Amino acid sequence: MQSLGFIGMGLMGVPMSRRLLAAGYDLMVWNRSADKCAPLAAAGAKQAADLAALCAHSEVIMLCIANTDVVAEVTARLLPHLRAGQVIVDFSSIAPDVTRALAAQVNTKGVAWVDCPVSGGVAGAEAGSLAMMAGGDARVIDQLRPLLANLSARVTHMGPNGAGQTSKICNQMIVSCNVLVMAEVLALAEKSGVDATQIPAALKGGFADSIPLQLTGTRMAAHDFAEVKWHVKTLLKDLDMANALAKEMGSAIPMAGLGAELMRLHGSKGNLEKDPSTLIEMYAEKK
Repeated sequence: MQSLGFIGMGLMGVPMSRRLLAAGYDLMVWNRSADKCAPLAAAGAKQAADLAALCAHSEVIMLCIANTDVVAEVTARLLPHLRAGQVIVDFSSIAPDVTRALAAQVNTKGVAWVDCPVSGGVAGAEAGSLAMMAGGDARVIDQLRPLLANLSARVTHMGPNGAGQTSKICNQMIVSCNVLVMAEVLALAEKSGVDATQIPAALKGGFADSIPLQLTGTRMAAHDFAEVKWHVKTLLKDLDMANALAKEMGSAIPMAGLGAELMRLHGSKGNLEKDPSTLIEMYAEKK
């Protein structure tokens, strides 16, 4: 049993940490807003006073934080305290080029970096059924598999550092375009006199079905936005990364480009912190 450190007690970090505690790991947690560690501390996790303490405790350091800039900032603060033999596993969704640069930095200290972004949302984090796309040394990833099995249904090695993040961008292009067209579909059905709440059930098992349709689509149709399962700002961040990567690679992504602007439009109306189920409000009559 490795001693673990988990940084980032957000929508995903809390249920993932709970699963690691339930599996019996010696877990220490840290968050920039320390009060967010309270639920895990109450469940038996150790709360780090600072990142130096978390580094001293942990063989494996896991990150699940907001964006590229924050991962870079936290890594810079970890760097003086890292020691050879540790592994950093980054579950965050960040830019592939920055991932490669951060991996190179920690490698100079004898520390391995695995970019391991996840898909499956809060429900997947709670159930331990996340899909993980890993970039890094195959041998290190294989050593991590027993640990990651507590959090995921599948860990796929995608290639060297940065490959996991590139794969997650591809994932988010599909997810984001999916939820955007779902909003159009459900609003159109509603305006046409169809009971839109029946659309997810009617399409289940067909070619139009998806996990987002069953989870987010159901809430869209019911105009049930109260509980935030994920954020509009997260999808916008990922679509912006997709467009930046496509520009760098000289690859056209017109649908994801339009998706980013639609997501930005929705976010600009005070919805960045809201659940993507609110996207239907761009097209539906207010209820």
